[in-house]
Amino acid sequence: MTTTRILQISDLHFGPPFVPQVAEALLQTIPDLAPDAIVVSGDLTQRAKRHQFEEARAFFARLAPIPLLVIPGNHDVPLYRIYERLVNPHGLYREIICDDLNPVLEVGNVVLVGLDSTAPRRSISNGRIYKDQLQHVQKTLENVPADKVRIVVAHHHFAPGHDRVIDIGMPKTRRAIECFVDHRVEMILGGHLHRAYIGNSLDFFPGHHRDRGVVIVQCGTTTSSRGKGRERDENSFNLIETGPDTLTVIHYLYLESTGKFAALSKHIFPRHGHPFNTGAAGSGAVAS
Repeated sequence: MTTTRILQISDLHFGPPFVPQVAEALLQTIPDLAPDAIVVSGDLTQRAKRHQFEEARAFFARLAPIPLLVIPGNHDVPLYRIYERLVNPHGLYREIICDDLNPVLEVGNVVLVGLDSTAPRRSISNGRIYKDQLQHVQKTLENVPADKVRIVVAHHHFAPGHDRVIDIGMPKTRRAIECFVDHRVEMILGGHLHRAYIGNSLDFFPGHHRDRGVVIVQCGTTTSSRGKGRERDENSFNLIETGPDTLTVIHYLYLESTGKFAALSKHIFPRHGHPFNTGAAGSGAVAS
């Protein structure tokens, strides 16, 4: 397999903000996209309640048999149930969705490393990536063949969006980015911002490898009414195609006029060590 297709959805928010008709439109779109895997980059629920997790699990069952990589978001740990948040913050998530908070999925020419960026005892909204998680990235990727595409998935953002919405970044972001670059991670998939952003870590952290930044792909909210910024009241997802020479991100937006998702923009990036062929073009900003 020379090209792998990954569908990235995020911020589903099962609960009051969830929009059922948009979710159904997503389910109708997936067969045409023929993804090899689906990534869910956090915030499955609105308030980490049992019935919300169960609704998310039932939704995921409808995606079978496509392989899934799912990670929690800050809304997937209790906010107001303080004792539970301090003592067993991921209890319901691990019982109902997945016991592994930092999952790894290998499919086609891609290795996906999921990281739980929630920090329920320290930083509920901003998130955090800890040193042991970076060691997990290193251990996972140290023996991966050089031609494999290495992708990290985390709910919280490593870079702010390019608009006027104020985004408070994760602590120690530079440390994480430098680790990813050192281990030749080519792309980061994230959510949390409730609007799309497609760019590169070199815009924010030049680092000590100026020749290879990390493509950053933020997904908007796919099935909730909580879109922000230019995607206020909008729903979106991304389709990533990983080829031998390029990484392509196609951004989809839900159109109320048709009741369907439609491709809105396409972004092509050269892989590390693979300059564009004559006539190829790339983009680092989402056009929605």
